[in-house]
Amino acid sequence: MEAILYICHGSRVKEASAQAIDFIHVCMEGQSNTIQEYCFLELQSPTIEDAYDRCVQRGATKIIAIPVLLLTAAHAKYDIPVILCKMKKQYPEVELKYGRPIGVSDKMVDILVERLKETNEKVTENSLVLLVGRGSSDPDVKRDLSQLAGILKRRLPKSQVQDCYLTAASPTFAEALEMAEDSQSDQIFIIPYLLFTGILMQSIQTAIKKIQKKGKQNFVLCRYLGYHPKIEKALSERIHEVSEEGAYVSNYS
Repeated sequence: MEAILYICHGSRVKEASAQAIDFIHVCMEGQSNTIQEYCFLELQSPTIEDAYDRCVQRGATKIIAIPVLLLTAAHAKYDIPVILCKMKKQYPEVELKYGRPIGVSDKMVDILVERLKETNEKVTENSLVLLVGRGSSDPDVKRDLSQLAGILKRRLPKSQVQDCYLTAASPTFAEALEMAEDSQSDQIFIIPYLLFTGILMQSIQTAIKKIQKKGKQNFVLCRYLGYHPKIEKALSERIHEVSEEGAYVSNYS
């Protein structure tokens, strides 16, 4: 029997974890698999180990593990696989397939455009859009977010779009805000490329409040990505591609 294991990042903020769980429950409803479990890589329970155990106890003979992560980075490439490899050794009779993160897609840029539109503020040739990612020392993160910023720029040909990062990559969000303040742009749109709320979202809000006090420009904070049917569809595609065709990381020894 095939099980689906959804692996979320985890957060110290209870609201963020609750949002993740609610979202995964919606995703579960769209799949026909009887056995479906969610878990967190860190900071919350159930752990990957606990949820994996639960899948096996419920009768899984094959587990499809899906990282509920926006971009490819160390968590997807190393941290999660290390734990899954350990579980595979514990249950060698259970086949394991590991899917890809959501990654770069037009669906994600559709959501970014939607987040801009729902502010009811017009994006003009004097606007600057900051696409704010979590950040990582892994160069794939900067590559992927830069690609998303490029696609968004093609959707908004009259405005500037700049990717920036909250941690471990440059330009940092603080540097991007300084650049925005020194620019000729009269309106700055800030799109948090985050699935849910949390500590990072709070840090963005705090930084914007400080710079808004100067009153030189209008800073417009968009909603984080949150639950969106297109993200659910993207995860569903990841499930089916690993179930039918192969895997991002698979067949652990």
